[in-house]
Amino acid sequence: MKSNVFTGIALLVVAACFSSSLQAQESESTNWSQWRGPARDGNFTGEPLPDKLDDSTLKKAWRKELGPSYSGPIVTDDRVFVTETKDKKYEVVTALDRETGKVMWETEWKGSMKVPFFAAENGSWIRSTPAWDDGRLYVAGITDVLVCLDSDTGKILWKKDFPGETGSKKPDFGCASSPMILDEALYMQAGGALYKLNKKTGEVIWSALSDGGGMMGSAFASPTVAELNGVQQLLVQTRSHLNGLDLETGKVLWSQPVPSFRGMNILTPLVHDNNVFTSSYRNHSYMYSPVNKGGEWNVAEKWKVKKPAYMSTPVVKDGNVYMHLQNQRFTCIDLNNGETKWTSAPYGKYSSMIIQGDKIVALDQRGELVMFRASPEEFELLSEHRVSDEETWAHLAASGDELFVRELNAITAFQFDSK
Repeated sequence: MKSNVFTGIALLVVAACFSSSLQAQESESTNWSQWRGPARDGNFTGEPLPDKLDDSTLKKAWRKELGPSYSGPIVTDDRVFVTETKDKKYEVVTALDRETGKVMWETEWKGSMKVPFFAAENGSWIRSTPAWDDGRLYVAGITDVLVCLDSDTGKILWKKDFPGETGSKKPDFGCASSPMILDEALYMQAGGALYKLNKKTGEVIWSALSDGGGMMGSAFASPTVAELNGVQQLLVQTRSHLNGLDLETGKVLWSQPVPSFRGMNILTPLVHDNNVFTSSYRNHSYMYSPVNKGGEWNVAEKWKVKKPAYMSTPVVKDGNVYMHLQNQRFTCIDLNNGETKWTSAPYGKYSSMIIQGDKIVALDQRGELVMFRASPEEFELLSEHRVSDEETWAHLAASGDELFVRELNAITAFQFDSK
């Protein structure tokens, strides 16, 4: 009898722990913890989005004025983390109370530079979107300096000055790649290379794809991870090549040249049915097929279509990719064969997109939220709603029943009502 009692108690304990674990995972998955959200793919798993966005369904919760930034906000259960460039000398990270927008802490360090050519038109301020994991915030500054902060206090735990430590040139256009956390490691394109670091100490585990940085080095794209032909690997787009790397060793499994204009390959790669999609400014959209035969990888071009993207990474639904193009239009392309399903009228110069079910919400640089149907049949505009009088180049963030819009000089939290 005692044995049965003890067994029953043990099962209850296991069940409670399992339930607690599921709740923790569910809570973590609804946070906007990194570039393009928890799965790095733009998918929003929070409360159901309303059928339209307007003043009746989208209410301003709070607004906080800040210095300029292109970094997307990071959202956890109780805080929102934002970056800014101050006085053209310092980079500042601020933790805001998620409910009220009240400042919880601020941390700053010296970090600024002037970017050249066309990039200077939009400003020389921090670009990379941070990553949050297990009580730590990882922030990449414009000069290729990566800083790890205690997310509760703002204390700097470690700092990695890539140019200072590796001898690489500072990136002429500024660090734009956003860090990725996977297990105990951080992956980052900085210092003219791809680095795998110990997330707790900043120690380099390995580096690969070195190009020295500077004008034609220093990648714009952000890494991601995917499984191709049964092999989990790191997907990395440099300014000239699309690559698959071994996560443990950094060995380049395969590499594919991607046509580029002045190295402006900016998108985070997307995977569909063991194929990898990317799109290149002033060139085409491409689908590549890396094939593994006995450990030897070969890459074939499956299709290409003259639909060049600019800076916006697309979202995927049911085998179709929804993309914002260089010509400011949205388009839908069948990932299986490259067939263009539809192309919209022009919108803004840039749009960051999130997707939930068959709804896509795009924040374009004009301060407009554009909601349209994720359908290959036609471009179906559901609503268009102005949320800022400033430009909005930073990536939209979403968590729970809230949308977070990083304006050029502020952040605004909106609460939506799906009823």
